[in-house]
Parts: sequence; structure tokens; C-alpha cells
Amino acid sequence: MKTLYIVGLGTGNINELSREACLLLEGGFIKHARTLMHPIFREHRFTRLNSFDNLFEKSESIEQVYDDIYKVLSQDLLIEEKVVYLVPGSPYDGDDVSDRFMQLIQEDLEIKVIDAQGFLEKAIKLSRSDRQSLKILAAEACDYYDLDFNTDTIICNIENISLASNVKIELSAIYPDSHPLKMIDVLTQKVIEIPLFELDRQKNFSYSIYIFVESIENSMTGLYNINDLKKVMSFLRGPDGCPWDRKQTHKSLRECVIEEAHEVVDAIENDDVENLVEELGDLLLQVVFHARIAFEEGDFTFEDITSRICQKLYARHPHVFGDKKASGESEALMNWDEIKKHEKNISATSEKMTGITKSLPPLTRAYKIQKAAASVGFDWPDISGAIYKIKEEIEELMEAYASLDQDHTEEELGDLLFAIVNFARFLKINPDIALGRTNEKFIHRFKYIEAKAHKSLQDMTLEEMDELWEISKRH
Repeated sequence: MKTLYIVGLGTGNINELSREACLLLEGGFIKHARTLMHPIFREHRFTRLNSFDNLFEKSESIEQVYDDIYKVLSQDLLIEEKVVYLVPGSPYDGDDVSDRFMQLIQEDLEIKVIDAQGFLEKAIKLSRSDRQSLKILAAEACDYYDLDFNTDTIICNIENISLASNVKIELSAIYPDSHPLKMIDVLTQKVIEIPLFELDRQKNFSYSIYIFVESIENSMTGLYNINDLKKVMSFLRGPDGCPWDRKQTHKSLRECVIEEAHEVVDAIENDDVENLVEELGDLLLQVVFHARIAFEEGDFTFEDITSRICQKLYARHPHVFGDKKASGESEALMNWDEIKKHEKNISATSEKMTGITKSLPPLTRAYKIQKAAASVGFDWPDISGAIYKIKEEIEELMEAYASLDQDHTEEELGDLLFAIVNFARFLKINPDIALGRTNEKFIHRFKYIEAKAHKSLQDMTLEEMDELWEISKRH
């Protein structure tokens, strides 16, 4: 039976290796080192030793390097009875080739792993972190979304300045420029402290360089994340929290959700970025509030909410995450609608109309109903039909008004509004937003009348106010 020995070289001292590892190093078997950039190879000489350093230098990706190493070892095992593969640190610390062979099931091949202290284990000791929890990230996969400033973090294998620069950019999105980092060289056991902004100004980056990022005390920086918000809500709903917060239910918070959503829209309409930050936070609070209530009642959790929306986004973007194609925005929306109909088992357009949320503002709901009808061809060929319909509805409204039938007049007024919404749809204008702008414009002009009037409005004639109104249009 053939044998592949996967030997961990530890963190630099041959005396720390097991007897079996030393015998394999000194024996006459063919040996392949993932890299010769390890203190053991500087201090000792071994026979039949090859390295894969040249692959790292010429290959375009780390995946290609691992593929090539795997092929070389597999080919040697066809010829040799015993082959030794030498890896820095521990074979269990993310060496892809070791992982592949350890998962391999082959009757005529035995895999023997001789472990040693891993780089990560050594880096943790050198960091002197006293936290019970520690986040571990690979430098090449370090991402802003994976960072948590409430937890100590170790970023592994800063092999070059490009990786250091990328890590600095991701960290700078959360941490202050002056935030202290510990730069750890696992092989030399050298630890230096530097501010974040100097990370990519250092030299001698290599696979043995690890970065330790200490957690931030929230109260010192004013920085908080979604977990902090969830903790605050949990406390507010707890026995020592707020009586008002404890009393709330899904139904009692309905108006709050609507109000906060409208305030977000107001901030957008006013181009008020600072207020938008605050209002989005208020809206997010509503999501966390409902999630906490549901958790207490055993219905669902905040993670259920995020999981459901992520699943939906993946499923409804097959042109991004799958094999389906979308040549433009309209085709992407068609994909979305088709998948949504399939998910909700909607076979009839009327079912789609019925499913449009009744709590939407009536103008917006009318817009969506008409859009659904148009999707199956129930629509005017062009905008002239929509204009003609408005004229027709005005005449019918005037006839109903002349009849003094209040109920019929209300019905005809609704028909007119519905026709105007259809006209807006042809223009690709949201009627609620258009009407909202007009409301604000009216208030602005009325303020002008109040400001410029030389007497109280009650004492002014309509003609006097209308004169100021016309002047306000120019301001």
C-alpha cells in the first residue's frame, strides 16, 4: 500500500516536532515542501527535498497552485511507495492540498497526518487576547461585512502589500485610522504595534504575517452594529426595560411602521442626507422591534427575516446568481415577476391584483393594479386612449354632480382618479409622489402669502390672496 505522509512543520523550531516527523524529514523518502521559506530549511539540510515555491511565483491564482501541487503528489505516488508532503504550521490550518488528500478514500493509499503547532494557534498566543471569543479571517477573503468591532479579530496570512492594502481599506470602513493593530510574525515571534493607517506602509510581508485587531469599546467611539441594536431592544423589552416598549404588539406598532417609512421618503424628497441616516435607523428599529416580539412569542427571529430576504434575492436574480440571461432592466423585472408568480402560485391576473397590499396608498395601489392588467394586454395601445378616458370620466362626473346623487358622484370621482393614475402610468410617474410634490408646493406658496400679507388672511379678499399666489410662483 502506498503512503502519503502529511507533516506539519510547526512554527519554526525543529525541536518542537514529534520524533516521527523528524525521522520522515531525515529519511530517504521523496519530500515535497509547500515552501522553503521556513526556519527549519534555513537551519537544516535534507535529502530528496523539492519545493513548490516556483508554482507560487508563476501561477496566476492560489487555486491553480493547489491544483498543481495535488497533481505532482499524485503522480509521485504512482512511482514511490512513500511520499512526504511538508506544510508550514499545521496541516489542519487551511492547506487545501492536505484537505483534499484527507478527504480522499482510496483502497491502495494510506494518508498519515503528523500534526504540529499551527500558525493560527501561535498567533493567538502572541496576540495576548483575553477575549473569550475571537474572529478569524483570511486576508484574501477579508470583507467589511465579516468584521465585528465588538470582537477581537485575527487576520491571517498577509502575504504581500496588495493584501495589506485591501485589508486596510476594509478595516478603515469601521475602525478609526489611529486604531492600534498588532502585526505578528509567527515564525520570528516578533510583534509590533502600528496604527491602522500605517498597515500598508510596512515591509517584509509573508504568509507568516498575521494582524491582530482589538475590539472597540462602544461607549468610547459611538460605533454600534446590528447586534448592539438587537441587544438594546432585548433589554428594553426585558423586566428592567421600558414599560411602553414591553407593552407593544405587532398591531400596536402598525402606525409606527407607516410613519417611519413616510419619514424616510420625506428625507429623500428633501435631499436631507443627515436626516435620511436618522430616519432609516428609525425604520430599522421597527424591523428589530417586530423581530423581538416574534422571538418572544416563538414565531420567528431576526435571522429568519434576513434569511428569507436573502433567499428571495438569490432566487429572483437568476440572471445574476444563476444561468438565466437578462439583457436589460425590463427583462430583469419580467424575470422577477415570473418567479414571484411561481413562488406564490398565482395563475390568474386577478389573483395578482387581489394580492396587492390593501394598506398601500390608494393611488399607488391603483397604479399597481393597472400595471398588472397591462401585463396581459388589457391596456390602451398608446397614451391617447388614456387621455380620452380622462375626458370621458370628467363628463360623467359632471353629470353625477348635476344629479345631486352623492354616492354616484363619489363613484365617478373615483373613476376619474383611476383614469388619471392610468395616464400617470403611461408617463412612468408615480401619482403619489407627484401629488406629494404638489402638496409641498402648495404649502410653500401659502407660506409666501402669509409672509407677504399686510393684514390677516381672514381680512383679505380672494383677489388679494390670488395676486400674492401668482407672485409666489416666481419664488
